[in-house]
Amino acid sequence: MKKMLLFVLSVAVFASVSLAAEKHGDKETKEDIQRHRAMAAAHEGAAKCLEAGKKEDVCNKELQAACKGLAIGKYCGMKHEH
Repeated sequence: MKKMLLFVLSVAVFASVSLAAEKHGDKETKEDIQRHRAMAAAHEGAAKCLEAGKKEDVCNKELQAACKGLAIGKYCGMKHEH
């Protein structure tokens, strides 16, 4: 009986994990594409800001403003070593 209960619970857990890992539909995929392009544009802007000779703090603030609501973290979803 314990083995059967364990089996049933295992199947239930597997099923809920499988449902949670469903792929995006077309609408969600298009939204993801738009977000990635917006993040790329924000990072390109940060690179141009640095190329223009502005200080890193200024460029990071501009990057944060451009990425607000797009990505996780204050570096627009990307951080590298310094």
